Amino acid sequence: MVILTIFKYSNTTNFFNHIKNKYMKNKIIFLSSLVIMSLNHFISCSDNKNNSKTTDPLAAAASMSSEDIQKAKEEEIANLPENIFIIEGNDAMQFNLHELKAKAGKPITLTLKHVGKASIKDMGHNIVILKPGTNLNEFASRAANDVNDNYIPKNDPSIIAHTKLLGGGEQDTITFTIDDKGTYDFLCTFPAHSATMKGKLIVE
Repeated sequence: MVILTIFKYSNTTNFFNHIKNKYMKNKIIFLSSLVIMSLNHFISCSDNKNNSKTTDPLAAAASMSSEDIQKAKEEEIANLPENIFIIEGNDAMQFNLHELKAKAGKPITLTLKHVGKASIKDMGHNIVILKPGTNLNEFASRAANDVNDNYIPKNDPSIIAHTKLLGGGEQDTITFTIDDKGTYDFLCTFPAHSATMKGKLIVE
């Protein structure tokens, strides 16, 4: 068959040129097909990536139930490093925590968050840590009368540390150290709040 085919051409050079041209033509067709297949694959992958579902943090937060939010807050508090605390006060005159445990002689970082919406004038919150042996009711009465100093008696020897008075949506962080082990009362000194907004700081 090869010999018969060669006879169609005037010489063997023309024959092999024909074979070469045919080979190059087939090669070009093959490479073009390969490029087209690669482009199709790339476009398909891009479409899949663009069509894939992404998580919107704001949408996820909006879909959380009140139980989920509370659980997330509890997990945040449980995972805080040693001697770091976050307390929330709300418009119902409640702290979310009433007992804290800290290590003596190490800095304590305490953040108060007013998670309510009421103004500082109507529903201000603070935290005041008192020395052991302080009469809680007597101190609260003195503080409630000290309007000009945001209900924090100036130079009162009973006070170890305190946050600022906050309105809804505000927060304040303080750092202090207690060297002596023991149990320390803390409270909110806004008038009438100490009846429900109080707790114990246990230093071990």
